[in-house]
Amino acid sequence: MNYKFWQRKKDAPKKKKTKTREWVDAIVFAVVAATIIRVFFIEAYTIPSGSMERSLLIGDFLFVSKVNYGARIPMTPVAFPFAHHTMPLTTSTKAYWDGVQWKYHRLPGLSKIKRNDVVVFNFPEGDTVAVENQAESYYALVRSMGREQVRSTYTIVDRPVDKRENFIKRCIGIPGDVISMKNGIANVNGKDEPLKSTGMMPYRIEFKTMEFNYAALDEFNLNLGSVPAVAANTYIVDASPEIAEKLKTFDFVKSVTLSPDPAGAVPGGVFPNDPNRVWNRDNFGPIKIPSKGWTVNIDSNTMPLYYRAIRTYEGNKVEQKAGVWYINDKPATSYTFKMDYYWMMGDNRHNSADSRYWGFVPEDHIVGKALFVWMSWDSTASFLHKIRWSRLFMGIH
Repeated sequence: MNYKFWQRKKDAPKKKKTKTREWVDAIVFAVVAATIIRVFFIEAYTIPSGSMERSLLIGDFLFVSKVNYGARIPMTPVAFPFAHHTMPLTTSTKAYWDGVQWKYHRLPGLSKIKRNDVVVFNFPEGDTVAVENQAESYYALVRSMGREQVRSTYTIVDRPVDKRENFIKRCIGIPGDVISMKNGIANVNGKDEPLKSTGMMPYRIEFKTMEFNYAALDEFNLNLGSVPAVAANTYIVDASPEIAEKLKTFDFVKSVTLSPDPAGAVPGGVFPNDPNRVWNRDNFGPIKIPSKGWTVNIDSNTMPLYYRAIRTYEGNKVEQKAGVWYINDKPATSYTFKMDYYWMMGDNRHNSADSRYWGFVPEDHIVGKALFVWMSWDSTASFLHKIRWSRLFMGIH
């Protein structure tokens, strides 16, 4: 009698796998390997909006590194593979189970986020208009209707941090920086940081005459035919500083000048929505970006700026009673931050929902660094020109 029946006989023939079993094993291995690569190393993304034009275009497909800043351990670990927040081919069926939530942890990275890095992160405020299913749409509605009207009209969805919409912007300010903006030009720590040649701002173009060959402007994509004139022979269009300089060289162009919003004009939804601060998208600040370990004095001047970070991002109970601020039911005159924060802005400055509207981006929302464009597809071009060949494998700077 064999009392060691659980031990495999050395000369026992190996059982041959069926074709079905081989396919199942191969698929499981591929899914596991791809998931590990996607979570901890590199992931593909698509540019859905024009908020980063002309640095990144609608239809650009890019790779984002999780290694550069350190891979974030999944905060919502139970999820359908390769899906973000909704199941494939659906708009509302959740692709995750939020019954299990892990605390934020990040593996060591190759470097910290630097100024002017192009960064992918989860939408910080978490508010998404359910019928639109896009965070960008939420802020477009806020600007036109006001925040309270939007919230009373639409269903708002608040997903777990790592399942919120992915945004891509340029990091303008890092922890500890003091940032401001005047007449459309950002200022960091007292130094002006003008847009690079690919960034877009509104420019006022005055022509000497409209009797010229419009084909001369085709390469700039100004779309004068769809833009109403603001005065005789005068239009306001989005352009880069490089385009503006080229336009000045045409003999039929009289002048090209930057046309930001004037100081004091306040569109709805601008951070921090404080009536004591007359700010807009082209004129705001100064604001100090919180850093881990920095202590801020709490008063009526600072709380509008840091209230959301203290309450929502860092998980504290914050309330005001009889003019006194309480944090976790204790009177507070100061607060020390637990995380680093960043200030993100789109290169297409007047067509971007960014930190000017929802404030700081906490470190636990950071996904990774944009590396390069591996494919670029122009859906509006003719069949033979849909691929933007010059952008293939283009580095992102």
